[in-house]
Amino acid sequence: MRVIAGTHRGRRLRGPQGSALRPTSDRVREALFSILGNRLPDSRFLDLYAGTGAVGIEALSRGAAQVTCVESNTDALKLLHRNITDCRMTDYMVVYAQTVQQFLRRPEQWNGPYDIVFADPPYAAAHELESLFSNLDEPRLFAPDSWLVIEHAEKTTLPSDLGHSAFLRRYSYGDTALSIFSFIGTAQS
Repeated sequence: MRVIAGTHRGRRLRGPQGSALRPTSDRVREALFSILGNRLPDSRFLDLYAGTGAVGIEALSRGAAQVTCVESNTDALKLLHRNITDCRMTDYMVVYAQTVQQFLRRPEQWNGPYDIVFADPPYAAAHELESLFSNLDEPRLFAPDSWLVIEHAEKTTLPSDLGHSAFLRRYSYGDTALSIFSFIGTAQS
């Protein structure tokens, strides 16, 4: 694994041994950041199920202002911390060693609102995202006009909305897909 573009282009990242973790491939990461385009510079980026931190590190390398990573797997956390330290990004990345469910239940620890929320859950758990995003204090998590991007198995079909985020578009890359949702806000009464 390596950083594909930006200020840390070409820097090697530590990857997992074995198949317990499934890092986002270089091809899918390149596509993700191409899709994000000018939304990325100076953005606040939330990386849920951060794994080794490759996506968050790539976001900072390409101009994000700040990245928050959430990961609960101890092996992944070791790699994540080593990659952040090796890239000298400790001042720009906040890591929460907890499950995504725990993080989303504690709005007082959010560094949001976020312009981009990226979620790469274990493929078998992608269906859980609907319940995770349905009862949030979204204005504290999502900035106006923010995007929620979900990496999932190509064969998985996600709902047309997640909480107050509406489906925009789906991109497929072999057995992996990226689904883009736009935060549409809460209804005013």
